[in-house]
Amino acid sequence: MAIEETESSEGENYFVSMTDMMVGMLFIFIILLMSFALVFRDQTDTQQTTTAEQQAKIDQATRLAETLQEIQHKIEVNLEELRQANQLRLKLLREVADLLRRENIVVELTKAGDVLRLTENAIRFDPDKSVLRPDALNNIGKISVVLAQVLPRYAPCAAGAVPPSCRGPTEAAIETVFVEGHTDETGNDERNWTLSAERAANTYRELTTRAPGLRDIANRRSEQILSISGYSATRRLDSSGTRDAWAKNRRIDLRFVMDTDPEAGLKEIKALVVQMKLRIDTFKGGAP
Repeated sequence: MAIEETESSEGENYFVSMTDMMVGMLFIFIILLMSFALVFRDQTDTQQTTTAEQQAKIDQATRLAETLQEIQHKIEVNLEELRQANQLRLKLLREVADLLRRENIVVELTKAGDVLRLTENAIRFDPDKSVLRPDALNNIGKISVVLAQVLPRYAPCAAGAVPPSCRGPTEAAIETVFVEGHTDETGNDERNWTLSAERAANTYRELTTRAPGLRDIANRRSEQILSISGYSATRRLDSSGTRDAWAKNRRIDLRFVMDTDPEAGLKEIKALVVQMKLRIDTFKGGAP
């Protein structure tokens, strides 16, 4: 099997971009705070004593510095959680891909490290059909065995289970594995949406029929990890419009989502940034 890394159609991870933005905002606030502190120092250096108003400003500047340190710490924690989650997901996908290679299943691994593409040579569909072909059924049997073998080690620990057979409560773990169905761009758009969902559903049913234990693997909310989605022809791999391109686009992808929630951390950071902005506005408005 050849494992190829392909460009991710989704681009950079959205939450990583949000975190980068927060880091940039932090630097801006640091510069503003330093500017206000220097102005305040110049204005107070000429005086022999510190008035109550000036002391209040000093206290405000101290609180601003503390808020900055808190924001910086939260950003660092979020970035580390994202890094660990992405590394774990990449390790998982490579392990699955390596085992599939031994079974002569052809897959592609995206550069973003979040999707295993089961190419048309692994799971293929005839035009306007969602029925799995005999060769696809055989390959799904092999895929189900690999997933049943690997996924439990990357899933949250169930009652009575302990690491390393599963992931502990403070460790990144699998949230969802989406079985994603796709079509080519020919035919009726409404039909293609239904068709892509049917392809995903049929693949899911066959996976869980061959390996019933897959239904028992749950995330931290006690929900089944395996889920399905259909994308019609909205995520084509090849837009050249040839028959070979159409066959390539009629595919199944497996998308792996980790349960690290950077959005929650970024909401905390946003609240701190708003708080800091209010304090800076107060600092500017009442500067002596």
